[in-house]
Order: sequence, then structure tokens, then C-alpha cells
Amino acid sequence: MRGVIYARYSSDNQREESIEGQIRENTAFADKNGIEIVGTYIDRALSARLIIAPNFSK
Repeated sequence: MRGVIYARYSSDNQREESIEGQIRENTAFADKNGIEIVGTYIDRALSARLIIAPNFSK
């Protein structure tokens, strides 16, 4: 199985470590469950209310 990681946070008050932690946790989950990560998409300080997040549509 193949998958991608979509890591994001929506507040300017959150730290970059939030993104790194999400990637680390999702990579560990993928490794444990035989999922090949084929891409990583990151959105920093964007609201979920946006219809199109810039890095999500790649």
C-alpha cells in the first residue's frame, strides 16, 4: 500500500516542531503497517476554512 502524509497546523502560535512531530508519528505508523510513503505535503499556519490549501493540490 502507498500513502502520503499531509501535515498542517492552523495557528501562527504553533511551532515548527508540530509539523515535524506529525511527520515522525505518521512515518512510524506507515512503517509499522507496511505503507510506503510516496509524498509529504505541508501547510503552515493556514486555516482549514480555505477551500484550496496551496501544498495540498500538488
